[in-house]
Amino acid sequence: MRIFLIPGAVALALTALPASAQTATISYEVPRHTVSNYRKPYIAIWLEDADRKQVEVYSVAFKQSPIGDNWLPDLKTWWRRGGRAMKAPVSGVTRPTRGPGSYTIKTDSFADLAPGSYALVVEAVREHGGREIVKVPFNWKKGAQLSASQKGSGELGAIRLSVAP
Repeated sequence: MRIFLIPGAVALALTALPASAQTATISYEVPRHTVSNYRKPYIAIWLEDADRKQVEVYSVAFKQSPIGDNWLPDLKTWWRRGGRAMKAPVSGVTRPTRGPGSYTIKTDSFADLAPGSYALVVEAVREHGGREIVKVPFNWKKGAQLSASQKGSGELGAIRLSVAP
């Protein structure tokens, strides 16, 4: 019996390991604006496929208050592409608004992503400010290393996506 238990335990342990642990790092910047009535922006970050359908939502930053989610439809593109179906708050996705600075999100979701054309999309809207969408298009192949970036021009700074095998 012991002979069968040890190989069975080893086989079970090996199946628990991920087939390909692809870690993606998403970095984005919120620039500083020198205005008297500055409000932190609402920001949505998601992945969309070639048909512009949401594949995954990585982050939605908004004012965490009883009326804060009333303004989520102001993130118009995210809202229309699937945000309206989300029941906020969502653990690990929704977070409070953030002031000027650089931020990073890490995810392992690329391990399950089918090969094809995608875009990382970052949308920001700010009360008494502007609205901006930055798309970082890329072609995905499983097991590949990836590095792509774009720069915003107003409400967003540099957006970077890197995936390491």
